[in-house]
Amino acid sequence: GVVPAELSPPDMVVACHTDCVEKPISVGFQRFGRFVGRKPWWFLLLPLLSSLALAGGFCFLEEREANDIEEQFTPVDGAAKLERRFVRENFPQDDSRFSSQRLYTDGVYASFIAVSRSPANVLTRAAFEEIILLDRRVKEIEVYGAGGRGRGRERLSFGSLCAARHGECVSNAILDVINHDGGRIEETRLTFPFSIFGLNSVFLGHSVGGVVVRNASVLSSARAIRLFYFLKEEDESKAAAWLAEFLRVFPSNLSRLDFIEVTHATSLSRQVEFEANSKDVIPLFSITYVISISFSVVSCLRFDCVRNKVWVAAFGVMSAGLAVLSSFGMMLYIGVPFVMTVANSPFLILVVFWIGVDDMFILISCWQQTNVHDKVEDRLADTYKEAAISITITTLTDVLAFYIGLMTPFRSVRSFCLYSSTSILFCYFYSITFFGAFMVLNGRREKSNRHWLTCKEVPEDCPPGLSKGFSLCCVGGAYDHHNGKEESQPMNQFFKKYYGPFLIQPWAKVFVILLYAMYLTTSIYGCFQIKEGIDLRNLAADDSYVVRYYNDEKEFFSEYGPNIMVVVKGEFPYWDKKNRSDLDSCIADFKNLSFIKESMFTSWLETYEIYGLFMNLNLNDERVFKDHLSVFLNRLDFKQDLNFTNNTIYASRFFIQTVNITTAVDEMNMLNKLRSTAEKCPVPLLVYHPTFIYHDQYAVIVSNTIQNIAVTTAVMLFISLLLIPSPLCSLWVTFSIASIIVGVTGFMALWDVNLDTISMIILVVCIGFSVDFTAHISYAFVSSKKPSANEKAVEALFTLGYPIVQGAVSTILGVVVLSASKNYIFRTLFKIMFLVIFFGLFHGITFIPVFLTFFDACSSSSKVSSKEKPTFDEQTTSNKPTPSKQELQGSQEKQIYDNHTFLADDNQCKTQQGSAIQTLAFRAEQTQTGQGGVTDSIAVFSIDNKTYDVQMCVADDGSVNNCQKHNLDEEMYDGQRSTTSLKIKMNM
Repeated sequence: GVVPAELSPPDMVVACHTDCVEKPISVGFQRFGRFVGRKPWWFLLLPLLSSLALAGGFCFLEEREANDIEEQFTPVDGAAKLERRFVRENFPQDDSRFSSQRLYTDGVYASFIAVSRSPANVLTRAAFEEIILLDRRVKEIEVYGAGGRGRGRERLSFGSLCAARHGECVSNAILDVINHDGGRIEETRLTFPFSIFGLNSVFLGHSVGGVVVRNASVLSSARAIRLFYFLKEEDESKAAAWLAEFLRVFPSNLSRLDFIEVTHATSLSRQVEFEANSKDVIPLFSITYVISISFSVVSCLRFDCVRNKVWVAAFGVMSAGLAVLSSFGMMLYIGVPFVMTVANSPFLILVVFWIGVDDMFILISCWQQTNVHDKVEDRLADTYKEAAISITITTLTDVLAFYIGLMTPFRSVRSFCLYSSTSILFCYFYSITFFGAFMVLNGRREKSNRHWLTCKEVPEDCPPGLSKGFSLCCVGGAYDHHNGKEESQPMNQFFKKYYGPFLIQPWAKVFVILLYAMYLTTSIYGCFQIKEGIDLRNLAADDSYVVRYYNDEKEFFSEYGPNIMVVVKGEFPYWDKKNRSDLDSCIADFKNLSFIKESMFTSWLETYEIYGLFMNLNLNDERVFKDHLSVFLNRLDFKQDLNFTNNTIYASRFFIQTVNITTAVDEMNMLNKLRSTAEKCPVPLLVYHPTFIYHDQYAVIVSNTIQNIAVTTAVMLFISLLLIPSPLCSLWVTFSIASIIVGVTGFMALWDVNLDTISMIILVVCIGFSVDFTAHISYAFVSSKKPSANEKAVEALFTLGYPIVQGAVSTILGVVVLSASKNYIFRTLFKIMFLVIFFGLFHGITFIPVFLTFFDACSSSSKVSSKEKPTFDEQTTSNKPTPSKQELQGSQEKQIYDNHTFLADDNQCKTQQGSAIQTLAFRAEQTQTGQGGVTDSIAVFSIDNKTYDVQMCVADDGSVNNCQKHNLDEEMYDGQRSTTSLKIKMNM
């Protein structure tokens, strides 16, 4: 703001401003808006042509797809991936000696779980006969090689593809024990978890579930039996073909079962069902888009057939669509992976759509605050000047929030952030080019008073004798004759006359503060209840066969968890008694962990020591230890547990059995304690299991989320300080970001949403979106020229309250459809997006306006001291904008004000014509663009409800008679500041 020289510092309350960046940007956007207004067709067609050109990138969509769950939803450099690499290099898989315990991957398999119907015991002849029947049907499944059926085509049976041990397919121990005869199950004395089979002991902990055990570990009953069918991994395409046939054929065998209920899955099922999610949710997203777009268009509907903004809203939505098309195409051109998940498909479109329509509503609102009598390019220039900083702040913060998200170790989050940030940038550019250009074309139509649909010119006033319906359909172009602006919408008036005044009442402020205290307390409590990690069941739809299988697995087979490898890294003197004692001490530490079954420890070294005693060998001698090692390993099937090459042991491994790992918290604690125990050991150890690849997210998800939030909040504070001309209000914007994030995180935990890679993606969005609501209101508050903080808050709500509500409601109406989704991912999207929009909206129109009223320093204009009484002329000439002077010609009903402030002047000019002349001092702040004026405009002069012709002239010699006409546009606005005296002569 500009402080008039006539007012001395003691009489003014001067606010602290940081507008050195904000002001040049506003002026630059004003010039750009005028340029767009003069050449709208260029800015309308160029984005269209650019979008068509960039859309060619979709030709590369198929080859850019990256759908692997492990690749996208696990940390890029997770510790388990490094551990797996070491295991794979030192303990390669031996297909002739297959052991599921020794796999460094999940393996390739099909599986089914049979659960007894009634009675609640599956260990019956009838139930096992049906299980054995299913086992036989699975082994009968055949597929044909490439090319399908026909002569010469390879027939792929289970027997030719199965994983083998000693030349035979690996079978299921529970069926081996009864010799595949259902009649023997009731006669066989089964013990649990180990049972005797011939001369060996077999582990049944992963095969028999829901057990009831009598004395001496004898099985009394069991609820479920699980069978696995492992395939060789050497030919993935053949194995995948057989598994696909299993999924197609197997369900047809389930309808004829009377005693068991069966669920099934394969090692590929999770991936297949995950990829199917995007297809299943397309109908829901179609409804989402229809609802959101319909609301956006309908909310811009006007009953005035000229001022109607339907086409403007439609092109605003189109602008967002072009932004998505252009950004996706460009990213695909340059080779960025495209993740077909919630991150980068329909969800991203919804995200960009919301940002696009939010900018659209802001621009429309600012357009409606311009003078309808001005040139169209001037109206767009004023619109850009008012809206530029607001939409620039939100765009910068959104884009930077997503770019900061690139620091995360999850590829799915990185891809999402890269696509999102690019889309938002395009959305911003298209809003100020494509959408602005259409606003100009629509403004020209309004200028000529043409119908929004037929484009035919219509009268401004309804001819006498015609119906109200005719007036509604065929009469338009109304505006507020007091200020020259479009008539305010009912919702704007609601914020100005009812909601705003209500909110600034002292008792209402107290209530808002109490409400905020309750909100913050609940949110902080929820933050301490949050759970970490993604449940892999949630990657499939609720009604998927995979989910039913996982549910049975969790219910009946959670007692015995993964069998963990403890690997000795590098060369180690196993024959040295002291070193072996250190290793035994470390193993004892593992056995003492609460989730480890101490008695279930598999160790080649322990067995070798027993072998040495039996064979009377001195294993403390290095030569004896190595000479007899190869014979021992081959005889007792421990060969896969050592990397014994060139008479040197480069690595070896042992196995420990976990128990009662049922929840994500159990998995996190297990992984952390195992790794910390390994780190404490003086022997270099690592622990590994294939599931650790997914458990690694627990190690980084919380710290990484906090890091992203902290860095992004700091960056947003910096941007706010640069662009909002009040440091204190910038701090309030930053505070609101932190407040919204805390609220979303806390309430999402109370709403049963875990902190995982899916919710982390959406929280990244939350960080960016949270500033959109409060930045608009805060900037409007700061820019207000009202004298008091309460009035500033009301004006900010009047100006931007309704556009913010429009953007929020359009998004909520869209995402609410996703609450009906059968998929966890999209329900999570609904929950978090709902919380983001709801809390952001509540902060924007309730909390922040009230908090800002506590600090009058948040001002962009000087305030007159209460000691200085306003003059009559100041009262008369305040807060009235001016139409363009072209509208003044030939009409006494047009008002005469052109964005200037007139102050009473008693010294510079003397009037000699009585009370018919009002003499005022005119102070004009002019800009390089030729548009001048500061603060408020003069009011229309009226006497007895009549408006009189007003002549403005400059007194060169101090007399009215010698006044010369002064061309304001050509002479006064020379790009410099000037102060001169004007006389206003009213012909009465």
